[in-house]
Amino acid sequence: MQAIVLVGGEGTRLRPLTYGTPKPMVPIMGVPFLARTMERLSEAGIRDVILPAGYMPEAIRQYFGDGSQLGMKITYVIEETPLGTAGALKNVEQHITGPFFVLNGDILTSLDLRAMVAEHERKGGIGLLHLIRVEDPSAFGCVVHDESGRISAFVEKPPRETAPTNEINAGTYLFKREILDMIPAGRNVSIERETFPEVIASGKGLYAYTTDDYWIDLGRPEQYLSAHVDILTGRMPMLETGRVSGDGAKALEGIADLNLPIHADAGVTVDPTAVIGPNVVLGTGVTIGPRATVRNSVLWDGVRIEEEASVEGSIIASDVVVGAGAKVPVGGVIGHDAVIEPGTVLGPDARIGATQPIQR
Repeated sequence: MQAIVLVGGEGTRLRPLTYGTPKPMVPIMGVPFLARTMERLSEAGIRDVILPAGYMPEAIRQYFGDGSQLGMKITYVIEETPLGTAGALKNVEQHITGPFFVLNGDILTSLDLRAMVAEHERKGGIGLLHLIRVEDPSAFGCVVHDESGRISAFVEKPPRETAPTNEINAGTYLFKREILDMIPAGRNVSIERETFPEVIASGKGLYAYTTDDYWIDLGRPEQYLSAHVDILTGRMPMLETGRVSGDGAKALEGIADLNLPIHADAGVTVDPTAVIGPNVVLGTGVTIGPRATVRNSVLWDGVRIEEEASVEGSIIASDVVVGAGAKVPVGGVIGHDAVIEPGTVLGPDARIGATQPIQR
């Protein structure tokens, strides 16, 4: 069994965070999200992974190499121009030897991949699509299927009151290799709008696999923050909850105003008069100064929060300095290497940082 992880997107909705970090390398609990995906694949017994990469691919390659350190084989295929989901699959066809998973590179889920393999073997057909139920399907692609799970239609972003179902495409697929024969080469091809309707029309059998697993699209800052809260509180099972976790946990001992849950990586330094938590992630080497406040926020590596500064409900990228007395309110997204001058009070939902890609 092989897996293709789609990592070619530029992560425009996450800017300015993705001006210095490709979207698959954006950290989840201090570890690149793609590494979390690799862990899931390895746990499911999948060791052969193909990465169709397009935006800042060298940052991905430098981190993972050929995959041998993970006990895996990683093949990189660089897209010179965007090819769409199906086009990306066709572009790596020469590396596919049999059945394969396809995973969207910005989906965090607790889906059991082994169970999905078993379901595919039971139902047959050319492919199996993971679906989840949502309260409001209007922002997604609805998938219509019969009692056996056989898919009959896709309805893209229907109005909530007319949606035929609340089951949506959750971005994990399991295909037989023959589906590649149905994808034209050399151009942008949408799997949802072009390939799936063609498969349905062919009668080859495309099936749904609906589960109640945790699922979130990490493509927007508010969703990225929500995912961390879900991990910290245990809604997304990833670590022991309700405490201080991480290699830097000891750095938080003796702080009077500590509000769990909190995750702290190695090298964290926190003044005992600071107010930390709840729902805070501190990356490697973060420094929090006297009487500073950090709540409901994710701080990447090397961030420095100076005396009496406050950060609330925000994302702070690597090596940012928030000056003494400065305030970053709810919704702030601060890009790499930015300096918030002392005493500055940012407005809600502030976006501060580079306006174009930077090399780090």
